[in-house]
Amino acid sequence: MKIAIAGYGMEGESNYRYWSSDPSNEITIVDENHLIDKLPQSVFKIIGEGAFAQLQDFDIVIRTAGLSPYKIKTNGKIWSSTNEFFAKCPAKIIGVTGTKGKGTTASLIASIFETTGKKAWLLGNIGVPPLDHLSEISADDIVILELSSFQLWDLEFSPHVAVVLLIEPDHLNVHDDFKDYVNAKSNIRKHQKDDDLCVYNPVNDYSANIAHTSKLGKIIRYGVQDDGGVYEKDGDFYQFEHKICSLSSLQLIGRHNIENACAAMTVAKFYDLSDDNIKVGLQNFKGLPHRLEFVRDIKEVSYYNDSFSSAPAATIAAIKSFDRPEIIILGGIDKGADFSDLANEIAERKNIKKIIIIGEIGQKLGKILREASPDLDVKIIEIKELKPIIELVKSYASSGDVVLFSPGCASFDMFKNFYDRGNQFKEIVNNL
Repeated sequence: MKIAIAGYGMEGESNYRYWSSDPSNEITIVDENHLIDKLPQSVFKIIGEGAFAQLQDFDIVIRTAGLSPYKIKTNGKIWSSTNEFFAKCPAKIIGVTGTKGKGTTASLIASIFETTGKKAWLLGNIGVPPLDHLSEISADDIVILELSSFQLWDLEFSPHVAVVLLIEPDHLNVHDDFKDYVNAKSNIRKHQKDDDLCVYNPVNDYSANIAHTSKLGKIIRYGVQDDGGVYEKDGDFYQFEHKICSLSSLQLIGRHNIENACAAMTVAKFYDLSDDNIKVGLQNFKGLPHRLEFVRDIKEVSYYNDSFSSAPAATIAAIKSFDRPEIIILGGIDKGADFSDLANEIAERKNIKKIIIIGEIGQKLGKILREASPDLDVKIIEIKELKPIIELVKSYASSGDVVLFSPGCASFDMFKNFYDRGNQFKEIVNNL
């Protein structure tokens, strides 16, 4: 079979390993990036501007997640590693999507299942290419997939259990518009069958619309009492009138993480997992790197790394996690997101001490924040190095403050990715 691997990042490399394992396949690597490292030797290549429009006469084009299917010009079939995994995976799949919280929710589900002795595979957008582990998965295992809009864009399958968290505008620099983004997300529910389940956010209209994309299967709202979802009341987690465990079992801070836990626990109850399994699973999970990650205290100033925040909604959730005075570091590349809700949240809160804005979006974001709150202390920094920025922030902080690095924007103007951004922040803070 004549196969084009379109896009050669982490997922592209996984795609090459998977499809090149069959010696009858003729593989061509295709990418518009001239600076790709570590290309396999003796493989056909189409590299450079316009490469994705040169894919005629391939039997199949394997699209990497971040590459829009609309950019690919071919008379063959457009496919993806996510489609291939769904088509071949022998185990039940729990899929988790949303604008924010999907990595944490997927990890909580995996942590709960691990307490049962069942093999739980945490794969997908969490940073683990599913095809790398497909051959190891058995029918008795459970797979938890974090699914981004890019992975869902052209998905022809839906998971046995679909979890749809809060949906807000994001990635509008890649998607055609917000409708395209929501339509992509809806594929997590679109192909479900009668015995499948969709767990969805109870107050978000877009999540509700996705949940009702199909009339097949069962739908449950998490965070509310009425239809079987897990909810929080008086410091405990409940399903209906049954107390599952104390809120203190959850090791994560922030109201949004209580909601994420409710979603994860609703899935666990669908599989009839015990209260003890759920309690221990919550206790065992200490959080993901770069998600409201505590770094250290310096002279009673607490530094938190929330570099994973690449959308305003994530920054709002982080800001709402603290009552102490906050110095917030925002900024990066503009993805076309709407910052009005973030600006209004900051304007309404009494504990925002100072806003530091970095990156290309600086002037635009500063204007939005000042229009929402003229008295807000906003400083736009044009420096492209993070270390002097953090040293400056340290000079503004005083005992009792929280320094929150929650950019709300993409990272690619100053950093390789959000991992690099967060790791730099942690290293600098640890060396202050």
